[in-house]
Amino acid sequence: MTVRFVDLRWQHNKIDLAGALEKAVSDSAFILGEPVKEFEEEFAAFVDTKGAVGVGNGTSALELSLRAHNIGPRDEVITVPNTFIATAGAIDITGATPVFVDIDESTYNINPDLIESKITDKTKAILPVHLFGQPADMEPILEIAKAHNLVVIEDACQAHGALYKGKRVGSLGNAAAFSFYPSKNLGALGDGGIVTSNDPQVLDYVRGVRTYFEGPKNEHRARPNLNSRLDALQAAFLSLKLPNLDEWNFMRGEAATLYTTLLSGIDEITTPTILPKTNPVWHLYVIRTKDRDALRADLDKKGIQTGIHYPTIIHHQKAYLSDSNCPIAERVSSEILSLPIFPGIRSEEIEYVAKTIRDHYAKE
Repeated sequence: MTVRFVDLRWQHNKIDLAGALEKAVSDSAFILGEPVKEFEEEFAAFVDTKGAVGVGNGTSALELSLRAHNIGPRDEVITVPNTFIATAGAIDITGATPVFVDIDESTYNINPDLIESKITDKTKAILPVHLFGQPADMEPILEIAKAHNLVVIEDACQAHGALYKGKRVGSLGNAAAFSFYPSKNLGALGDGGIVTSNDPQVLDYVRGVRTYFEGPKNEHRARPNLNSRLDALQAAFLSLKLPNLDEWNFMRGEAATLYTTLLSGIDEITTPTILPKTNPVWHLYVIRTKDRDALRADLDKKGIQTGIHYPTIIHHQKAYLSDSNCPIAERVSSEILSLPIFPGIRSEEIEYVAKTIRDHYAKE
């Protein structure tokens, strides 16, 4: 049996992508316009924020969320090292400096207890990542931010639809960034991103960037610094997918539950922990094991695709080398392995993956 790491065919067969393409061509709707406006309204309603503004990708969404709060050179932004480099890159693009805080070993998200020790007079924001679709523990983060007059920008690029104490991620901080990279829980057929916020000034700023801060036509109220827009065709595709997202996330949850059940009792494996009062959306199902590379090679031989998110923490990479002290993130990065999970994955595929893992450890 071959088990793909991600297979988008099942969900794409459920929606009329060809019809959306045909309509876009017929209407000549390619840049902004009604498709983008409609999707922004739908996504804001889904997340339960006052607004949402579509941009070119998740990195732009993070960058513009920071710029909208006047974060730039000489500022510091607290985040985690065990994330895709775009999280730190977006901070860097503004001219600010990422400051790395270690993680909670059970959830792999930022450890709120360690944040205050990293706050300086240059700190302007906290940027928690809802990693693998698991919400970060936002309540203490928001309390720390309020006490120190800091902005909170959520990196929700892997957490479309996740709930923290009954509220959608993306509605908890001052602003949030989502990515619509094709393999995300809500993925486009290309690239895309969106900023959500309850602050009209933030939303106005991000909209302004898309039109070079144009007021009347060819009159610009501020100097343009970049152009980042969600493609209208991608917005049309996303509008087709969004009504299915909760159902597809539920299917991911069922797959995760089956994995956890089938892998229980294997001493060499640590399965994911769910933060109390949260509903993760299982963008990834990540296990830990000390012989990660050997297990991965064994799974590959049996036709099972896997991933590692992320094998090298950011401040150990050449671009961001530093002496930041994050021993838990470092240890976790050498042990994590992402197993196949997606809407439409069959129970027999999960059973085959679990059996192969059991057989691997039975040989030892």
